[in-house]
This record gives sequence, structure tokens and C-alpha cells, in this order.
Amino acid sequence: MQPVLRRTWGPRGCRPVLQQSQRHDRLSLASALAVSPRRRRVSLYWHSQRRNIRACDLVAFLRQLRRHIRRNLVLVLDRWSVHRARAVRHWHERCGESVVLEWLPPYAPELNPVEQVWDHSKYSDLANFCPGSADHLEFRVGISLCKQSERHSLLRSFFDAANLPL
Repeated sequence: MQPVLRRTWGPRGCRPVLQQSQRHDRLSLASALAVSPRRRRVSLYWHSQRRNIRACDLVAFLRQLRRHIRRNLVLVLDRWSVHRARAVRHWHERCGESVVLEWLPPYAPELNPVEQVWDHSKYSDLANFCPGSADHLEFRVGISLCKQSERHSLLRSFFDAANLPL
């Protein structure tokens, strides 16, 4: 709920001031970048909720993702504890060979293209934004992610930033 402060313009001699109350509401998001094997088209999927994401929430997101992507799936995950949870392992076992898990090296966010999605939202679309409520923040994050999902060249650039060829 705290704004990410960036440089901004203002009248000469007047310092821009952001009015923000000390709120402790929470908005957690899970996301995935999907690459089509034939057309190399990149798609963005996400889910938001008002509490910390737990393993059961991640499994629900992965089930939704499987409904959208019917083909075999390779999931590339970082080493976040929720990704390594028992519930996720059980879901993976039930999927059988249609889902393959690959792991990024530990402590390597620069290799994760999804981190670029969040950086773009935080430091570009939502820079200097002071939400009045968690609803307001969720709405603006949704707008940011929708705009990103429509810009395929931007989504492809996230893979370039991670030095991952498509």
C-alpha cells in the first residue's frame, strides 16, 4: 500500500508531495508468462487476492492456468517456499507427464521474466501512485497488467532482459 517513489515533474520551487496514510492492507499476486510453442506468442496470466498467497492458492491458480493451456506444460519456478510446498508437489504428481517442473537457480530474480512484469508495473505504471484502498490498488494493478498483456513486444522483452531466448 506504500507508493513507489520516482522522479516527477512539478512547478518550479514547489516540491511534489504525495499524501499517503499508513495503511497495512495487503494485495498479493501470482502470475505466469506463457509462450506458445508454435507461434512463440507470449501471454500473461495473473491472480490477485487480499492475503498472502499460500500453497493452496497457488494450486488453484495453476489449475486455472491448466484450464486455459490444454497442451503439455513446462513450468519454470523460482525457489519460493510456496512453489516447493507439498500441495504443489501433489498437484504436479496428479498432472502426470503433461506438466514438467523446472527450477530457476536460487537467488536469481534476474533470470525470472515474471520479475520484469512486476518491475514494469511498480516502477512505470504505478510509480508515485497512492492508493486510497486495497480495492483501488487492485483496480490499478489490473489495468497495468491488462495493458502489459496487450503489448506482446513488451512481454517478449521481459525474456530478453532475463537473457532467455524464445
